[in-house]
Amino acid sequence: MVKEVADKRAEKEKKKKKKEKVDATASMSVVDHLRELRDRLVWSIMAIGIGAVLCFIFFEPLIHLLVQPYRDATATPLLPDGKDLIFTSPLEAFATRIKVSAYGGFVVASPVVFFHLWRFITPGLNPKEKKYAIPFTVSSVILFVGGSSVAVITFPKALNFLLSVGGSDLSPLLSAGSYITLVFLMILAFGISFEFPIVMMFLLLARVVTTRSLRKVRKYTFLGLVIFAAIITPSQDPISLFAMSVPMYLLYEGAIIIGRILKR
Repeated sequence: MVKEVADKRAEKEKKKKKKEKVDATASMSVVDHLRELRDRLVWSIMAIGIGAVLCFIFFEPLIHLLVQPYRDATATPLLPDGKDLIFTSPLEAFATRIKVSAYGGFVVASPVVFFHLWRFITPGLNPKEKKYAIPFTVSSVILFVGGSSVAVITFPKALNFLLSVGGSDLSPLLSAGSYITLVFLMILAFGISFEFPIVMMFLLLARVVTTRSLRKVRKYTFLGLVIFAAIITPSQDPISLFAMSVPMYLLYEGAIIIGRILKR
């Protein structure tokens, strides 16, 4: 009898300590949140810096890959290898190298950035929701890489459209800075927009929206995604618009299915 009472008391103390630990994590002060944000930003910036250094070192093979779609689009019988990018000021070549390093550093460091983003969000979740932190991080990286890959695959066709839409009287002669900016903005726009289902799943888990309400607004969602793609795509061409909006809608439907499975 005494042993049973002691065991129950020990179990209550254990539950109490566990609850206090959870409450301590959930009830962080504003200063603690700011300190946590600072630490996460420092680690993310360090990762981006390391990625930028790697891209700076391997600039020549990287720029060769980036310029190839432009060479293919401008190839003619007289210029079978296509045109080269130009720079119009002494500093533009160096600025282009810095730009490639900065954009490339973020792309390379994106797994680390997403990891620290979710680690910053995790303390505000309850223990049941925290178990989704790792799947959310992995999914964020996979979706970002998937979106970036779609951008790389569709960019040559989008570039052909942009260079030919002006007619035969206009001959393209692009500067390195403007072209590289367009390429990396396309990659970042597609990569970030493909994170759309992650936001949806977070809202479903937080019970801000339900799968039933998402099913009701399907047609409005598709229209909204097309408008969103038209605004966010840097090239503003129809190929990139549909290459972004159609996969985003398919991911929307996939998020609804996963939400229903989790609900069950």
